[in-house]
Amino acid sequence: MKLNWKKGRGKLGAMAPLLGNWEAEGKSPMGTFKCTRSFNLILGDKYIELNAKWYLGDKVYEEQAIIGAPGDTLSFWSFTSDGKRSEGHLADGTDLHKDAICFACESPRFMRFSADAIAKLPRSTPPGA
Repeated sequence: MKLNWKKGRGKLGAMAPLLGNWEAEGKSPMGTFKCTRSFNLILGDKYIELNAKWYLGDKVYEEQAIIGAPGDTLSFWSFTSDGKRSEGHLADGTDLHKDAICFACESPRFMRFSADAIAKLPRSTPPGA
């Protein structure tokens, strides 16, 4: 299945290809996993809300994030079910993939560079949606 990876206009344009529902399943060192993510425009289409759930065995890890550009830089603010939060801004990820959407991430506990590599995940609807 070929994805339409055309970026949109405006400050949120880089995120346009991600809008909608995504699902992935696989194996990891922690066992099998399933991840569902939805990216939806909110607040007059000025922000994107990300809702994600990771199913790892009998555990569920959730994230809610807001993505937007209240200034000149696309940024995100993330809150997770383990009580942590992080925030960051758009960064260059072309060393990973020419269409990668990457954020330099700042977390109260550590600094890290994070890339969200979901370009190859098939579009689908999460269970129960």
